[in-house]
Amino acid sequence: MAAHNGANKQVVAPMEVSVEAGNAGDAAWLDDDGRPRRTGTLWTASSHIITAVIGSGVLSLAWAVAQLGWVAGPAAMLLFALLTYYTATLLAECYRTGDPATGKRNYTYMEAVRSNLGGAKVAFCGVIQYANLVGVAIGYTIASSISMRAIRRAGCFHTNSHADPCESSSNPYMILFGAVQILFSQIPDFDQIWWLSIVAAVMSFTYSSIGLSLGIAQTISNGGFKGSLTGISIGAGVTSTEKIWRSLQAFGDIAFAYSFSNILIEIQDTIKAPPPSEAKVMKKATLLSVATTTVFYMLCGCMGYAAFGDAAPDNLLTGFGFYEPFWLLDVANVAIVVHLVGAYQVFCQPIFAFVEHRASATWPDSTFITRELRVGPFALSVFRLTWRSAFVCLTTVVAMLLPFFGNVVGLLGAVSFWPLTVYFPVEMYIRQRKVPRGSMRWICLQTLSVSCLVISIAAAVGSIADVIDALKVYRPFSG
Repeated sequence: MAAHNGANKQVVAPMEVSVEAGNAGDAAWLDDDGRPRRTGTLWTASSHIITAVIGSGVLSLAWAVAQLGWVAGPAAMLLFALLTYYTATLLAECYRTGDPATGKRNYTYMEAVRSNLGGAKVAFCGVIQYANLVGVAIGYTIASSISMRAIRRAGCFHTNSHADPCESSSNPYMILFGAVQILFSQIPDFDQIWWLSIVAAVMSFTYSSIGLSLGIAQTISNGGFKGSLTGISIGAGVTSTEKIWRSLQAFGDIAFAYSFSNILIEIQDTIKAPPPSEAKVMKKATLLSVATTTVFYMLCGCMGYAAFGDAAPDNLLTGFGFYEPFWLLDVANVAIVVHLVGAYQVFCQPIFAFVEHRASATWPDSTFITRELRVGPFALSVFRLTWRSAFVCLTTVVAMLLPFFGNVVGLLGAVSFWPLTVYFPVEMYIRQRKVPRGSMRWICLQTLSVSCLVISIAAAVGSIADVIDALKVYRPFSG
């Protein structure tokens, strides 16, 4: 996406999703690339991955298991865990180009693609990554507004009894979320704030654990497990076609819950220099974190399904399978909102940086773009204020047009899964390791890639079909 030329190699990489700010201090010791010495270990890398993976995607897993049933649901989660782990080990080999211990480092996913593949594939990677980040921003706006509305509804149900529908529009909450994001988007390097990762980890474990605990409590009060071997039954309000679409969308939901490939290289860039090589440490960290996450996901998805059976909501904490204790639901939903406010900024920073870099490179003498006024933590320039505010407004309006959390999550997971988690890691590994075309290993890797492409397309079709169905009865901006 960002053009390189011979005279200027220091182009800002467009995909700078920073995972920690620990690389930027004053250090007496430098690594082989002249940057401050990295201090990351197996444990810090594992914690970064777990923090990045366990997010709002966990809330839709009970619904996904409900579509697939007790056999295919857990099997699909296990399949995506194995796929994610295997392709992550391929991607870990691409952190350094050439020798695994002394080769040139790639600091971002995009740089790895550029140095291993180059050409049109860099542009394709950029388009997919930025489209995915815009989609995530829209999804997070929807998710946070649903949680804010759920806090209001939980109080209403508690006061007025469950017979009261307690309906309200999610639009005011989306506008509020957008207004907060416009404010935060004026803070430069928001994603570099050192405590942000800690807050995100605490919040995501808070709401995930509350969802899991309530699912277990509900299952105990039901006196047993609900659900069936084949998932949601065809009949009461579900046609055979809808069953197929929903089952496919469930794959997208599970894929979204496991998506972290696009920040794996950045996490690997925090690991201390060899020996052992960063790739070896990263492979162990990936195994540990994917195993931990899978156990947690199995518990959340399966206990949610056990609690509600076919009626499992697409967002476990806002679908009002649980009414009491209402204060605990409120704590969980506040944690979701706090997490998503920060996560939105972290995911949007690469888009902001890319557009602003291109603008300043194109019009270097424009005061509209370059002039900056510092006010406390804010760095105000007319261009930044205009462009970032316009971006936030756009994502908010699209979220108000399509406020379907489950469908958006399924579509995002489906669209980004194949290119970012499978295709690029496989292609880069083949190029890096010089795997001979037509060899057994080459055939196996390409078969894996094509199989995952089919899964991705099917899941995307399922999500789009569900969105079209929902739009038939939905009036835009009605909340």
